[in-house]
Amino acid sequence: MTNLPPSDPKSSDKTALGFDEFIAILVAFVAIGGILLWSFSRRDNNWNFNIVLSPSPSSTNKPQPSPAITSPASQVQPKVDDQLEVVPLPPKDVVPEPSPPSPLILPAVPVTPLNSSPKSEPFSTSRNSDLSIPSSPLPLVTPTEQKSIIPPPIAFNDVPTDFWATRFINALSARGIIKGFPDYTFRPTQPVNRAEFAAILQQAFDTELSKNSVPFKDVSTKYWATPAIDRAVGAGFLKGFPDKNFKPTQKITRVQVLVALVSGLNLKQSAKPSQVLSIYQDTKNIPKYAVDKIAIATANGLVISDGNPQFLVPNQAATRAEVAAMVHQALVKLGRLDKISSENIVRSPGQSSLSTGKFTNELSSQ
Repeated sequence: MTNLPPSDPKSSDKTALGFDEFIAILVAFVAIGGILLWSFSRRDNNWNFNIVLSPSPSSTNKPQPSPAITSPASQVQPKVDDQLEVVPLPPKDVVPEPSPPSPLILPAVPVTPLNSSPKSEPFSTSRNSDLSIPSSPLPLVTPTEQKSIIPPPIAFNDVPTDFWATRFINALSARGIIKGFPDYTFRPTQPVNRAEFAAILQQAFDTELSKNSVPFKDVSTKYWATPAIDRAVGAGFLKGFPDKNFKPTQKITRVQVLVALVSGLNLKQSAKPSQVLSIYQDTKNIPKYAVDKIAIATANGLVISDGNPQFLVPNQAATRAEVAAMVHQALVKLGRLDKISSENIVRSPGQSSLSTGKFTNELSSQ
């Protein structure tokens, strides 16, 4: 039997805590817990208590999740019993490292320079979504396919609308074949001389200049109508007199105008001259050299009368209105102008009043 020393009663009394010590320890723990709770509740107010809360070492090696944006109401308060480590703040002269960027990457936005012009991109529609199909260009219109545009005629202040030759004058003035005077007059009853008639023929038929022009004694090279006279003579419209004179200032007669047009256009007719000329009561006044030509002119509708159509009055000086009407009829014969229905056109026997053609649509109302 082993003899044990008796226990010391004084040592057992010293190891037991007293009531006052227990109360002091409890108060200390309560104070520390209250301070921790209060510091966690004020963490979002950026109060600095010279402490940094860092996670435990066990969680530093794990990848940190991307921060999520939450509302203050949805934030969860940390628990009091979480393991926390108090780390002192770095000194003021040490710059903390920047936090890593957020994994949220926004798409790049293209920036257009101010000096560059925007490029137009092709677009498609529901009707034509295939941009590879080339569009065919519009067909070009050649000048021959375009209708000729005729300018308005000259408004002569001495040619009334009800004048018998107004439509003939308008047809020629609109094409620049005849012109008026500087005072905007046409002077329709004024006689025409041979030089003026040659100028009208040049404008109407655009004859070429003859290489073998006949020099006339009374026509100088500087005369204003010399080119027109040379063209009229070279094309066979006019002739000179046996004494090699042209007599440019001489008034041209009605028979001379008709003979010139028939000769220049080389017109023909099959009827007998006596049968055609039977409509005139003054046939005996027609010069012998002009009988056949006057019959051809009558059969082709070139003869114009401002009075009684039964009288030709061949040796009367032709007026500007009569010359305009006869030249118009010659151009109709060539197909260059439309026909005008007029009672002043002399018709050969057997022709009806409307056999010479239709009204012109472009000038009948002028």
